[in-house]
Amino acid sequence: MPFADTIGRVQRSQRIARFGGDVRQFINDYIGQHQAALTQLSECAEVIEAAAESCVTALSRGNKLLICGNGGSAADAQHFAAELVGRFVADRPALTAIALTTDSSALTAIANDYGYDAVFSRQVEGLAREGDVLVAISTSGNSPSVLAASDAARSLGCQVIGMTGRDGGALALKSDVSVVAPAAETAHIQECHIVVVHLLCALIEQGLELA
Repeated sequence: MPFADTIGRVQRSQRIARFGGDVRQFINDYIGQHQAALTQLSECAEVIEAAAESCVTALSRGNKLLICGNGGSAADAQHFAAELVGRFVADRPALTAIALTTDSSALTAIANDYGYDAVFSRQVEGLAREGDVLVAISTSGNSPSVLAASDAARSLGCQVIGMTGRDGGALALKSDVSVVAPAAETAHIQECHIVVVHLLCALIEQGLELA
């Protein structure tokens, strides 16, 4: 057996020992679970279309999108806003979208003065106007800060699009349109959410005849 092959086998054995099993099987299983979740996500086509229609309607009449979430969902909120203010595919005018996760001074002041559960709802109270859309992202559907933002948005006459997972949680009940990722694990829910974000970006550009 060539020396390089021997080294390769030893290194693979070391990787298996380090990760506690067959690494390639783990990778294949993970990708299989991801693909299964995305296949099931196609069953959400109707609600994704409804969410896009809500966004298009709001933006076409001069309203805006506000987007919030915690952790990985905060990253999704910023990603969504960036695609709209910047561009997704088409070179077109900037669209009005604000991620409520980026202003560190506001976030820390609100958390310090009112408690963390108010970090998004307080911003909604200050920034939202009737006819705006709040995109509320929570993998569990039960994040108190996201639920509070949803309540504040609805009280101001805004529509709420919920992006959640598992059984939808409380967020599904507080949303006008609820996209529930068909997965149980947080990672796979987040992977579904970024696909939904990209679909919404594409549909918004098409719906506004900008693509």
